[in-house]
Amino acid sequence: MTTKEIIAETDVKMNKTVEATLREFATVRTGRASTAIVDSIKVEYYGTVTPLKQLAAVSTPDARLIMIQPWDKNSLADIEKAILKSDVGIAPTNDGKVIRLSVPPLTQERRTELDKVLKKVAEEGRISLRTARHAAVEHIRKLEKDKAITEDEKFKFQEEVQKLTDKHIKDIDTTLASKEKEITG
Repeated sequence: MTTKEIIAETDVKMNKTVEATLREFATVRTGRASTAIVDSIKVEYYGTVTPLKQLAAVSTPDARLIMIQPWDKNSLADIEKAILKSDVGIAPTNDGKVIRLSVPPLTQERRTELDKVLKKVAEEGRISLRTARHAAVEHIRKLEKDKAITEDEKFKFQEEVQKLTDKHIKDIDTTLASKEKEITG
């Protein structure tokens, strides 16, 4: 494997890590209603575990309400049960046609709790980025040990990998800051 391939592969891994971290951030409930809150919910429907968005239309008619309108009215009870079992933390209201989730305003205690969750998600993302960096650096060191590249090239490529890592960590930190602002603001 050449150094360019190592760096390209590392960049792809790091991009995937950032994307996964951003998806995790999206599932954290801030004070506003968002369909991302229910994206991870799986519903047992006729014996098959199915993602909620395959069973219903999910919308946010206003800033404090998530509306779930199933395509099959028979799935209402299954969807409601799945929401109750999930970690969403919002009690569903079922009127026989749609399920409504009223997003309550955040208390200070809940804001502090969510801030900790966001920081944990960000740190997991950073750890994953550093793991990818470590693997790339090990590949580069092996190339130098095998005399495929010089010591100067090794340092140059390690520096490139570090710049990639710094760029991706900055992406995570920027998103973390905006999410924290959403929670406190």
